[in-house]
Amino acid sequence: MLMRKTVKDIKAMKAGGQRITMLTAYDAAMASLFASCEVDILLVGDSLGMVVLGYDSTVPVTMADMLHHAAAVRRGAPGVFVLCDMPFGSYHTGVRDAVINGLRIMKEAGSDAVKLEGGIEMCPVVKGLVEAGVPVMGHIGLTPQTAGQLGGFKVQGKDIEAARRLLAEARALEEAGAFALLIECVPSGLARVISSVVSIPTVGIGAGVDCDGQVLVGHDLLGMYERFQPKFVKHYASLSPLIKAAVAEFSREVRNGSYPDAEHSFADSTDYQRLLQE
Repeated sequence: MLMRKTVKDIKAMKAGGQRITMLTAYDAAMASLFASCEVDILLVGDSLGMVVLGYDSTVPVTMADMLHHAAAVRRGAPGVFVLCDMPFGSYHTGVRDAVINGLRIMKEAGSDAVKLEGGIEMCPVVKGLVEAGVPVMGHIGLTPQTAGQLGGFKVQGKDIEAARRLLAEARALEEAGAFALLIECVPSGLARVISSVVSIPTVGIGAGVDCDGQVLVGHDLLGMYERFQPKFVKHYASLSPLIKAAVAEFSREVRNGSYPDAEHSFADSTDYQRLLQE
């Protein structure tokens, strides 16, 4: 079993030319499965709001939600680096509130680091968290918590001015102390430039092959989420049809009385019919 990676290890992966693998996980069972495949980072994403909790966006997700799911992932994967999203509203009201919530994620959920969205305006928050001992991964490009302000779930940085802003944000977040950056939904050429300019690792999602690592939502990778499929998603399996078929077969067998059969029942060693005569 591999030793759990540290922030130092993850930063060293870029210097050593090692690609970083990251997947979302929201519960202990899935976390344990992914851990057995030697994934570098498990992200407890606020995407759980849409994937697990049935919301239309990540905005309604609470600190209680994140703490609950992050703690489950930690229990399921004690040997893997766990990164937890800070939910919308948990770091927007000032550095002090952000530090309090970041420390809660570390202490109560056992996470190794937090991730937050935003650019230059979030640098004081990043700096405060890092100074308090909370490692931070930044998140630039498409930021789902504020997607409405960006015109929806669209590619960011398509023109030179927008690209220049994203590059400035990446540099500023590194300067503020972020140990890594997630880059979401930007042209691959821009992600390549950003990755070459900053010394910290970049993890891409919809940002091309030249980031230092890649992340996908676990349910997307496995073909389990049918409501929405971004262009960058690759199904490495298609489990939804298999799950539906299995559940349909279970229902059929229960209704026709073929489950449970003798193989799946405990044999009688006592004449229980006598109880009816007492």
